[in-house]
Amino acid sequence: MSYDLAVWDGDRPFDNHQAGSTYDELYERYLEADDALVPPVPHVTAYVEALVARYPDDIDRSVVWASPPVIDEASGPIVYLLLSYGKAEEVSEYAASLAREHGLICFDPQRECLRP
Repeated sequence: MSYDLAVWDGDRPFDNHQAGSTYDELYERYLEADDALVPPVPHVTAYVEALVARYPDDIDRSVVWASPPVIDEASGPIVYLLLSYGKAEEVSEYAASLAREHGLICFDPQRECLRP
């Protein structure tokens, strides 16, 4: 079981509805199609590096990530974070805070809302 977050580079949506539409477009364009994967943009790469510096994504020992390595879930301006449910609250709060620090948008696709 996992808890998912999407983090992307771009203008902040006006509301949750617009964020959901942006998320859907980015997910379809950059993550869903087999040929869609492109190298992550520098802001996303820096964000992922900072995130895994605090919560390592070692495949054999990760208790935080449901699908390590995290950078494999990044494409273009978006990264899709798959958190192990046991640590989801702690890690998602940090991930959202770190996204703000990096000037990125954090969206909760389960609740269909922007993370503050």
